[in-house]
Amino acid sequence: MSTESTDLVVRLRAAGCVFAEEEAALLTAAAAETGADLESLVAQRVSGMPLEYLLGWAEFHGLRVAVAPGVFVPRQRTGFLVDEAAELARAYERPVVVDLCCGSGALGLALATTLATAGLAIDLAAADIEPAAVECARRNLTPIGATVYEGDLFEPLPHELRGRIDILLANTPYVPSEMIAQMPPEARDYEPRSALDGGTDGLDIFRRVVEDATSWLAPGGHLLVESSEAQASIATAVLTEHGFAARVAESEDLYATVVIGTRH
Repeated sequence: MSTESTDLVVRLRAAGCVFAEEEAALLTAAAAETGADLESLVAQRVSGMPLEYLLGWAEFHGLRVAVAPGVFVPRQRTGFLVDEAAELARAYERPVVVDLCCGSGALGLALATTLATAGLAIDLAAADIEPAAVECARRNLTPIGATVYEGDLFEPLPHELRGRIDILLANTPYVPSEMIAQMPPEARDYEPRSALDGGTDGLDIFRRVVEDATSWLAPGGHLLVESSEAQASIATAVLTEHGFAARVAESEDLYATVVIGTRH
């Protein structure tokens, strides 16, 4: 390792970067590939800017997903939600899928890619309320033929999707409002609050999705939402109250909890 590389690692580690060696290599490669100033990239990272914003992409479910400042960075644990959705989607010849609260569109992209390897195509649409997220999601999803809409939850979706959605991915914000201040600065200070804040108990947006989902899902269609382990029992109760068959899937390896509701 060169002296310059060693210096970068030391600075990144001092700033609290757990994987300092890997980050130094990624930033160096990004500077070489894009012509960006390496010192500027390192200075921004040391100040707390998410690594993914500086690289212009996030690794998710084996893919490089384009991200940009002001867009929610997909979490590795959410790959479990994609895996659960893929298992359900395989029961369809060509499922209609919607990625709601899509952020960068990572979930829809990962699901479409996973199913494509098995020779299964999907009809995919996505939506988000944040303009920056919509722009980013279009970069990721337009090349695979998906349409991304801007607006609040189901509101921007075309009417012809009503009652036809087989798989509804809804990575709704689920951090309780009072816990936002305790989140890592990378998320708290840089990602949009609308992508993090789930209200008093973290399930406000989830409840709104469930209320309308019955009219958008096809009979037998599935709603998949990530939650914390502690929230899962409340979330399943909400689903049951609205006529869904509800269950919880968990991954110990990814520390992930997914609540799944199936329309009768």
